[in-house]
Amino acid sequence: MKVLPKRNGEKYMEQDSQYKSDLSVVEDQIREIYGRIVYTHKTHEKSADTTMKNWSRIKIWQIVISTAVTSSLVASLFGDAVYATVISAILSAVSLGINLFLKNYDLGKQAQQFSDSANKLWVVREKYLSLLTDIRVGTPDIVELQKKRDDLQDELSEIYKIAPRTNYKAYAEASKSLKEMEEMTFSDEEIDKFLPRQIRKSNR
Repeated sequence: MKVLPKRNGEKYMEQDSQYKSDLSVVEDQIREIYGRIVYTHKTHEKSADTTMKNWSRIKIWQIVISTAVTSSLVASLFGDAVYATVISAILSAVSLGINLFLKNYDLGKQAQQFSDSANKLWVVREKYLSLLTDIRVGTPDIVELQKKRDDLQDELSEIYKIAPRTNYKAYAEASKSLKEMEEMTFSDEEIDKFLPRQIRKSNR
């Protein structure tokens, strides 16, 4: 009669150990995804900032060149007409080139797209953070946890479908901003730096 409780206890301990092992695997995957989103979100923010700065600079140059063209035309009336006309023609060609570039590449629209993607990624990032917090403060059902994870992955996939493509320069700026230069591979210590102290793995 004393053997059965012991065996049941051992079986319970084995099941509990297996549950913790499975939960740890799922948590590690969610942490990895969270780390990637942190970088992707910051990269889109940097892309939005850079694109907007470039757009502002080009608009300023448009104004400067347009003013210079007008000044050259005025100067041609009161000075060396040939010299002023040549300068005006060159500046007009440059202005046309800028206008054609802006027609093909709407930098203002691109900057807004990067900003919109960053805002959507921030929402998903916070949902992953909440999921990691729920894992720490309770004993969630793994099946339910996996469903929430899959739902978030679907949501993330929809964002990536319409998000504009970033470049390495933006990623490098994001990495510098986050004080790390790793690409898509994250140690526990690195991800811990992104997380509140209460849910860091180093506190276990």
